[in-house]
Amino acid sequence: MSAKLHLAAEDDLDRLLPLVAAYHAFEGIAGDDDTRRAALTPLLAGSPLGAVWLIGLRRAPVGYIALSFGWSIEFGGMDGIIDEFFIRENVRGRGMGTEVLMALMPQLAQAGLKALHLEADPANEPALRLYQRRGFKVRDGYHFLTWRP
Repeated sequence: MSAKLHLAAEDDLDRLLPLVAAYHAFEGIAGDDDTRRAALTPLLAGSPLGAVWLIGLRRAPVGYIALSFGWSIEFGGMDGIIDEFFIRENVRGRGMGTEVLMALMPQLAQAGLKALHLEADPANEPALRLYQRRGFKVRDGYHFLTWRP
């Protein structure tokens, strides 16, 4: 199975929503389709704040990866966060996650990205191994903190 990437657009929303709902269920993230739709729509419409790629066949994707973009003085320019990365359970373990990162990370670097961050559950050992193989490192002494209004 190929991990071919397709930059998601507005007409991909109905294919993307069930994948996001499946990821949220897997991670125990509360939410509903209206909230997900409101969060995805600007990204699919071309917002410079982020992008979503479908994984696999565009008409029948098996996953997605969503990035948000920002700016970092510390890293010297544009940085990004892998906000969500999901591959359907029945096709995991076939190297697709590695393929996705190997394809996407050089493209992001070529576009000027200086750093790419992510958040991972310490209990999700397969995900941690994947990220570490692709060069992600835990920043000793730092914790990803969140504030919500």
